[in-house]
Formats: sequence, C-alpha cells, structure tokens
Amino acid sequence: METQIPKAPVPRPLGFADISASLRQGVADFAATPLIDLFFASFFVVAGLVMGWITYVTGTTFWLVLAVLGFPLVGSLAALGFYETSRRRMAGEDIRFGEVARVVWSHKNGQLPWLATIIVVVFLFWFFLGHMIFALFLGLTPMTNISTSLDVFLTADGLTMLGFGTVVGGVFAVVIFSLSVLGIPMLYDRDIDFVTAIIRSMGAVRASPFVYLIWGALVALVTLAAMIPLFLGLFIAMPILGHATWHLYKRATTPA
Repeated sequence: METQIPKAPVPRPLGFADISASLRQGVADFAATPLIDLFFASFFVVAGLVMGWITYVTGTTFWLVLAVLGFPLVGSLAALGFYETSRRRMAGEDIRFGEVARVVWSHKNGQLPWLATIIVVVFLFWFFLGHMIFALFLGLTPMTNISTSLDVFLTADGLTMLGFGTVVGGVFAVVIFSLSVLGIPMLYDRDIDFVTAIIRSMGAVRASPFVYLIWGALVALVTLAAMIPLFLGLFIAMPILGHATWHLYKRATTPA
C-alpha cells in the first residue's frame, strides 16, 4: 500500500474582515474554555514576572526594555494549548485538559521544535544586538537602572539609539512574524517539514502584506499593553490572541 505524504495547506489572500472575524471567534473560544486558557496563559505571566525579577535583582533593568520588545516575538511558541482548544471546538470534539495537554506535548518530537529553535535563536541574536546598540550609543553614560535614569533617553544619543534600535528591532519582528504567523499553526495542524511551513507562511505574508501588517501590529500593541499591569493582562490577551491566530490560520489556508 502506497504511503500518502501529507500536503501543506495552500495560503490564500486575507481581507481585514478575516481579522475581525478571527478575533470574535477568539473571544468566543476564551469564553467557552476559560479554565484551560488561564492555565496556558499563566506560562506567559510567570515568564514575564521572572524576566522582570531577574533584571531587577541584578541591577540591569535596561535589559528589560529589550526583553519586553522581544516578548511578543516568541509568544507564539507558547500558544499551542490555545490552538488545540480551538481545533477541538471547531471539530466538535470533547475538550478535556488532560487530552489537550497530551496532544500539545506530543509535538515535542515533530517539526515544531525546529521552527521554535530558529525563532529563539533569532530572538537571542536580537537581544545581543540590542545590547550592542545600547552600548554603542549609551555605553559611556552612567546609568544602571532605567527606572531612575529615564532622562538619558531624551538626550541626542538616547533618541538616536531609540530610533536606530526601533528600526533594527522592526526588521527582526517582521522576519520572525512572517515565518511564524502561519508556520507554527501549520506545523501543529499538519505533519509537514518546517522549511515548507516557513516558505508557505512567508509567502502568505507577501500575498497580503497590509492585512498581516495590521494583524502583527495589533498583536504587538495588545500584548505590550497587557504587560503593563505586572503582566497580569496576559491572562486575557494571550488566550484571545492565541485562539484568534488559529482561526486566522484556518481562514488563510486551504488544503493542497
């Protein structure tokens, strides 16, 4: 008997109506499975608090700026629980925490870890490069804590650093977003290789750049706003965005 090789979904152009519809579905999924969602969202909150605590106790809170800016870039890696919950709701399957967790854990031996590794490596490189940019413009400035030395950012060097760092960070954000926005849910949904998932994801972004730009900006702004109250807003923002991402992926792809 001939083995059938799974085919990657074929991306199709998206419209702005797909974004609003996906968000409505994300809210509905969160309302239907709040306890499971809060469990998976707690990973985001705990990670944020630990990140902030480490930079605070080590007296290097200027690193927190880079970490916060990069946090939304790797957030998609922890959204698998939301994907599985949305998938089960769409398929009319039972939603039990144990089953959801088991399915999510089963992907550790698939192609997802390869894409996750690429995203983390790019993020860490951005972290290193961001520190180099900081040192280049403000390395000789006596500052150890941004909470007590905010005025340094209003100097000529500080403003130049913020502008240059924003441009560089934007490039990294676009790259990671392009390869992961559909790449991660695609690898979760289909047994395909991570290179194909990356190519299809980046191709979809090229096909509908303005729609994905709005979606990426929305995800970033909502995530950053949710991090302000001690990262607690992530309990709500992450489930809704996670579910919405899955529904957007389903709207953006058709079977090959």
